[in-house]
Amino acid sequence: MPELSQRVGNFTDSVIRRMTRISNQYGAINLSQGFPDFDPPKEIMDALAKAAYEGPHQYSITYGAQNFREALAAKQGKAIHRIIDPNTEIVVTCGGTEAMMCAMMTICNPGDKVMVFSPFYENYGADAILSGAEPIYIPLVPPEYEFDIRLVEQGFRDGAKAIIVCNPSNPCGKVFREEELVAIGKLAVQYDAFVVTDEVYEHMVYAPNRHICMASLPGMYGHTITCNSLSKTYSITGWRLGYLIGPAYVIEAAKKVHDFLTVGAAAPLQEAATVGLKYSEDYYEKLLETYTEKRNYFLAGLDRIGLKHNVPQGTYFVLIDISEFLELPQFRGFTDLEFCEWMIKEIGVAAVPGSSFFREEVNNLIRLHFAREKETLDEALGRLEKLKELK
Repeated sequence: MPELSQRVGNFTDSVIRRMTRISNQYGAINLSQGFPDFDPPKEIMDALAKAAYEGPHQYSITYGAQNFREALAAKQGKAIHRIIDPNTEIVVTCGGTEAMMCAMMTICNPGDKVMVFSPFYENYGADAILSGAEPIYIPLVPPEYEFDIRLVEQGFRDGAKAIIVCNPSNPCGKVFREEELVAIGKLAVQYDAFVVTDEVYEHMVYAPNRHICMASLPGMYGHTITCNSLSKTYSITGWRLGYLIGPAYVIEAAKKVHDFLTVGAAAPLQEAATVGLKYSEDYYEKLLETYTEKRNYFLAGLDRIGLKHNVPQGTYFVLIDISEFLELPQFRGFTDLEFCEWMIKEIGVAAVPGSSFFREEVNNLIRLHFAREKETLDEALGRLEKLKELK
């Protein structure tokens, strides 16, 4: 048989999406893959219904419909503290996943190095490999998920072309402090490198933490490529609407990569989602209130059950420590993946094994999410109560 590309042997399929498939097979409550079980805002759904009859139905401009890019520029310009040119500084992509892949392929040559904080969203390592780059992993050390800035400097000194910063961070919920971002940014400028940010959870940052766009820091716009998505902010993960924002010379190149990757995002979905991009600040304040309540409610439920967990500063993910269960005779020798598969079948709740997020040898963590209606969270917590019987 003809040989396949060597690069596809260097990573697995998405463990997150695999857990969803297993969850569906056994009818479990899916707290693995991070998507809500409630509808998008009514105004966006009404706009989609209108677009279904009135269009547009054909290709938009490959790098994004004009009105969609203009709305994006207006919204994100407030966060980045500058006027964003919708024609030269934005590329609309098929989800945040393509945004990151597009960014990596735009800046990386085969053999380049890219730093990735660990734990990390599983796509980052694969993105680096697919773009021909070598990932360098920088540990985020629990329980606070701090990092050693000296390791970042060493990575740049060793020739890293870029560093990926997920802020807030999936899966651990870390929100990078201003002094941390400033320190990373200074090194990127010093070594003439890029910071590629993933900011899809920008509106899910819990007090007293606050989200700061790397591109908003002094001198950083020219060194930052911001990847983002509408998926989580408007509960439209299936619409696959993402984007890149960056300096014009980067975006000009990214347009070409994007054009030949996917041509363009869905035109009627861009038309409908434009409504959401024009929401006032009230929408984002209420969104944060909603997720703050969900976080507090779910963590309190985990505490009642006696499950050890971190307290996420942002996102809607929480890491659970399963060490005490893996010490029980019936689970001795289990991997975290095997424990998650057992949970789906026997407990009826789907989680993601932590090992899929860490470069380090980690077998004692699983990730759950709380982007669910209260009734769903209640049912999930009720099923997780069964874990008490094992202690």
